[in-house]
Amino acid sequence: MQLGLIGLGKMGGNMRERIRRGGHEVIGYDLNPKVSDVKSLAELVQKLEAPRVVWTMVAAGEITRQTIAQLADLLEPGDLVIDGGNSRFTDDFENEKLLKAKGIGYMDCGVSGGIWGLQNGYGLMVGGTNANVKRGMPIFDALRPEGPRDEGFVHAGSVGAGHYTKMVHNGIEYGLMAAYAEGFELLERKDIVKNVAGAFKAWSRGTVVRSWLLDLMVEALDKNPTLEGVSDYTVDSGEGKWTVEEAIALDVPMPVISASLFARFASRQETSPTMQAVAALRGGFGGHQVMTIEEGDALRRANGSKAPAAKKAAKKAPAKKAAAKKAGG
Repeated sequence: MQLGLIGLGKMGGNMRERIRRGGHEVIGYDLNPKVSDVKSLAELVQKLEAPRVVWTMVAAGEITRQTIAQLADLLEPGDLVIDGGNSRFTDDFENEKLLKAKGIGYMDCGVSGGIWGLQNGYGLMVGGTNANVKRGMPIFDALRPEGPRDEGFVHAGSVGAGHYTKMVHNGIEYGLMAAYAEGFELLERKDIVKNVAGAFKAWSRGTVVRSWLLDLMVEALDKNPTLEGVSDYTVDSGEGKWTVEEAIALDVPMPVISASLFARFASRQETSPTMQAVAALRGGFGGHQVMTIEEGDALRRANGSKAPAAKKAAKKAPAKKAAAKKAGG
């Protein structure tokens, strides 16, 4: 099968390679000429045989909308567009409407797998008609993990359902990551626990909390047991926000995912206005000390230095031994 693929970044580039390994022809376009197979969207469309299938893998939002609007002018009736980016599901309704007016089909596909998808395959969540899904199935089969189709692919429903399902997937991901992270901090804080990295590794087989995310945590701790030097500033793709918005709209209680999203917001604040207000209130009703920012920072540093000095020293010892061993050849 022949496919036009727009967007050859970290995921798109690997997807092109995996599809090609599956025996299909992929013509890729990217703004970076070093990785692009063609010089323009127009040339991409010209090189594809009708009826064409074009997959967009670019940043969600305005860039995706502009790309699909351009494709609406370049493609012909009977062609098919698949949006595999992290678009908001409501954008799918508008994209379908725009393309349908010109006789062009549309599907949305939530894609999970990150930079490991080339090796492991991608989890795919698709929204669209049965006919369009059948038409795209050779590409979906090339991208998904090996094994039963329904363990790596789902036709989730009509247009928008694929991105909606991926949105919820990412919301769950937020909660899982936050739970592992909170467990890490608690283990780090307790002085009787000497091998936090080992604890996470021991969970990776035979326990109910084992997962690929846990494997990634183990890998991170193998490289940096205390995560020293890693910034706590955490961004979000927007899908966590959309998940919480949908929970509110549909009256679905979602305390875990909501808390994990708000934790990311908190990570970006150098100073928390919320906690400044709490400190001021404590001073108002109880006469508690209201510290300056400098005094608070000094206290924070002091409390941080108390966190298991012996534990930190114990963790440095193996690192020194490893360094000495490496230096000795």
